[in-house]
Amino acid sequence: MQGLRIVIPAAGASSRMRGGDKLLEQVEAMPLLRRQAMLALGLCADVVVTLRPSDVARHAVLRGLKLQIAWVVQASEGMAASIRAGSLGASGSVMILPADMPELDHSDLQTLTQAFAAAPQAIWRGASAGGLAGHPVIFPADLVGQLQEILGDAGARAVLGANANRIRLCPLAAEHALTDLDTPEDWAAWRAKAKPSAAKATP
Repeated sequence: MQGLRIVIPAAGASSRMRGGDKLLEQVEAMPLLRRQAMLALGLCADVVVTLRPSDVARHAVLRGLKLQIAWVVQASEGMAASIRAGSLGASGSVMILPADMPELDHSDLQTLTQAFAAAPQAIWRGASAGGLAGHPVIFPADLVGQLQEILGDAGARAVLGANANRIRLCPLAAEHALTDLDTPEDWAAWRAKAKPSAAKATP
């Protein structure tokens, strides 16, 4: 989609994985982070992945992909640092695409961007089929400056709160907009119910 930047915040420490890295878990026969990046590149050419300077393994799984890396020195601050780094210099709208949501697919992103194209002044937020707000979120170009002002680990909640009247929910398939996996138990439960081809365990 022309004029859109997709930001994939991937500078978190994955601390709840107790030594593992959720973004390197295998989904559809590849590391989750690479899958999310390829999903984004299938929609637009302006894709930014945020990483800590020490993220050698995450950086390695992105090799060969035509995207930008935004190094986040202040990653310990929380999600806001990634969003600021990823959205810096964006000339149009910005989609925040979480790196840890393995059920999102190309159809979901198309549905969301088509809704945005029809009403580009709104903040479009992915939702479950039942209408519960989730992710991804697309912010119009005029709000990118506000993304540059956020702080802490609350992500873009301050921008969403300040512009609540502009938020519209876009229902996506099933629970795709809600499913994020942060712990080994989350991954085990998800794999137990997911299709084998979509949830291949890490060797």
